[in-house]
Amino acid sequence: MNFNFNNYAYPSSRTVVFGQKGMTATGNPLAAQAGLDMLKKGGNAIDAIVAMAMCLPVVEPTANGIGGDAFAIMHINGKLYGLNASGYSPKGISAKILRDKGINEIDPYGIESVTVPGAPSAWAALMERFGKLPFTTVAGPAIQYAKEGFPVSVHVANGWGKMSTALQKKNMDIHKGWFKTFSKNSEIPKTGDIYSYDYMGDTLEEIARTGGKSFYEGNLMEKIVEHCKRSGGYFEASDFTEHKPEWVEPISFNYKGYDVIELPPNGSGVVALMALNIFKNFELDSVRESARNYHLMIESMKLAYADAHKYIADPRFMDVTCAELLSSAYGKKRASEIDLNKAKIFSYGIPKGSGTVYLCAADGEGNMVSYIQSNYTGFGSGIVVDGTDIALQNRGHNFTMEEGHVNELGSKKRPYHTIIPGFLMKDGRPIDPFGVMGGFMQPQGHLQMIVNTIDFNMNPQESLDATRFQWLKANTVQIERTINEGIVARLAEMGHNIDMGFNQFMGRGQIIWRLENGVLCGGTEPRTDGTVVSW
Repeated sequence: MNFNFNNYAYPSSRTVVFGQKGMTATGNPLAAQAGLDMLKKGGNAIDAIVAMAMCLPVVEPTANGIGGDAFAIMHINGKLYGLNASGYSPKGISAKILRDKGINEIDPYGIESVTVPGAPSAWAALMERFGKLPFTTVAGPAIQYAKEGFPVSVHVANGWGKMSTALQKKNMDIHKGWFKTFSKNSEIPKTGDIYSYDYMGDTLEEIARTGGKSFYEGNLMEKIVEHCKRSGGYFEASDFTEHKPEWVEPISFNYKGYDVIELPPNGSGVVALMALNIFKNFELDSVRESARNYHLMIESMKLAYADAHKYIADPRFMDVTCAELLSSAYGKKRASEIDLNKAKIFSYGIPKGSGTVYLCAADGEGNMVSYIQSNYTGFGSGIVVDGTDIALQNRGHNFTMEEGHVNELGSKKRPYHTIIPGFLMKDGRPIDPFGVMGGFMQPQGHLQMIVNTIDFNMNPQESLDATRFQWLKANTVQIERTINEGIVARLAEMGHNIDMGFNQFMGRGQIIWRLENGVLCGGTEPRTDGTVVSW
């Protein structure tokens, strides 16, 4: 049969998945199953997460890579932990250095956008502190898929083609390695093709065998630094040897009796909490699908982002604290700026006296993990290190070149980060790792998942299926075509510039909920190759 894998004549309906001994969820079925396999081997939720995180650069390279960053929130053995494994800019780069060279913006496909990859350090730190199985066992599925091949899924094939087109238009020598790694005989893979790599399996094996040390102080580090220098980059060996993932204290905001947990900056999790702090000041219509509810969520999100773009950066450079941004008084003050009948364009306030994969896992011991990993825009910079198949991220594109801004590109500085894992607790009990991947959609997705769940009592799958919006700029907001036409008309009357968006741009999420009887209940993203599996 010659099936059309990109066309479906009828809408597909999913129901929640239940389990007892364990559950994993992510955007690729092969990776989700790799995580469940670790649980069946006697591993815990950490082993499952790392197995999935190492699989995803292999089977979904369109959204993450070995050369990307990672963040995690986990509840392990009765305690909550946060991990920031984002990398710094090279010590030899700054906005001034680039401006002096006549470079006034950071090309997302240029060597200037590359920062130290943090994902391998996240895998190693999680395994060292909490893993039960040998690191090499956990890496096994990823290594096997890399060496023996894997079938390319629908959404991955689509993303692969888009990156190939983008890099062909750039026509830069530094991207030749991408075509060597991610195409065969000048052809990129199509849906259903079996694809394997020349070096990625060996690279993953070396990371696992050395506990990540090769990547930051050994053979792999030397190859990355050498390749970047040949490409006109700024890395020195010390940029890698000095990198350490940071265990951080998560930040929390109580929304209607539930503690919404995020990580502090340089990530943007606080943006979701800022929006909730504004949104909580309004009475909602009783049904989720109303113009008023959409308007209030959109305006709350716009206010939060106005402040975020002014204040959020590497915390060492921030002028305000999360506590100030999340104070109840400041939330009320910002809420008072919302016109209930009219869309507005907001500036920042004064709070002082202001291409990603998401995965989650739960085990039968009560442990739960929320984890996110990214190269930023799809494959990242398009720069692939010779002899390793490591695709380097372009997270540095999120720096600003604006002189004096808290997020200005600087030496050994973490950029403002879009990727955020989320977690939900109630009365001290962990109940829900959740996340919605996809650039600046992520805090907006978190806001909508929380409102869907807490305000409208939606189960995990229903919450993920619900119509989404994404604020883009000024009064322009993208909304999925499943929305009621009457709501669109009313929002337009209010002054919202409505862009009827395609659902693949609305983020991709996963949710695992632990019920009071201990049963696990999971939902997965219908907008991608989402999979939730249980035991």
